[in-house]
Amino acid sequence: MTVSAPVGVFDSGIGGWSVLREIRRELPAESLLYFADSACAPYGDRAASFVLARSLAITEWLIAAGVKALVVACNTATSAAVAELRARYDLPIVAIEPAVKPAALQSQSGVVAVLATSRTIEGNKFSQLREQYGSEVRILAQACPGLVEQVEAGELNTPATAALLRAYVEPLLAQGADTLVLACTHYPWLGECLRQIVGDDITIIDPAPAVARELRRRLADAHLLAAADTAPEVRAVTTGDPQRFLTQLHALGETSVPVSGIALHTNAELIEPGRILA
Repeated sequence: MTVSAPVGVFDSGIGGWSVLREIRRELPAESLLYFADSACAPYGDRAASFVLARSLAITEWLIAAGVKALVVACNTATSAAVAELRARYDLPIVAIEPAVKPAALQSQSGVVAVLATSRTIEGNKFSQLREQYGSEVRILAQACPGLVEQVEAGELNTPATAALLRAYVEPLLAQGADTLVLACTHYPWLGECLRQIVGDDITIIDPAPAVARELRRRLADAHLLAAADTAPEVRAVTTGDPQRFLTQLHALGETSVPVSGIALHTNAELIEPGRILA
């Protein structure tokens, strides 16, 4: 494992690119390999056993591809798989989780709302966070079916997306929530639409910057930080349609990231990657 090796980042689809974006800001010299399991997206309503199996297969593939560290850029995968990943694999593993602690510290009303997938809300990680910080603030958990699909479809600020967000958020505000935690990596892409609904007085917390800072710390501790003068490479693979993923990236302002299509089975068998698109 060398300092010039890439960091692997994975999610069920395009959502985790919000984490990769923060990693690039925090660690501009690092090469990054993004894995989108688009063929199986979204993970949010999948069985925990399914998400665990996919997470293990993806991690095996990324390790075989030579990554020096792993970022689990999916709250659902964190809940279902990160404990097993850390038990099995000897490399730095950083995982995103609902930012309940900073929300509890920042809330003035004492009411915090967490926007998440159903699987994240049902998972052990969120239960632990709720138990740990629930005595300090009232925590409202809101499952948001359909939001991931809107992001995957590129519907970031449309009337349909706004209506869906409003249906989820307005009841939370009516209960006094002054802080919203985005507990799915797809949701930061809806930030503009969300801000139009909640106004400027509501705090919106995206945990991705904290993940990037933790990755810096873990790489430094392992003496794996890339040299400052390194020319980094950012590329992506997807188990879905690479042209569709490329279109999604373009919608997010990414116009120079190569994407290749792969097929990945839960036994980690890899079918030859498709041609690279740019």
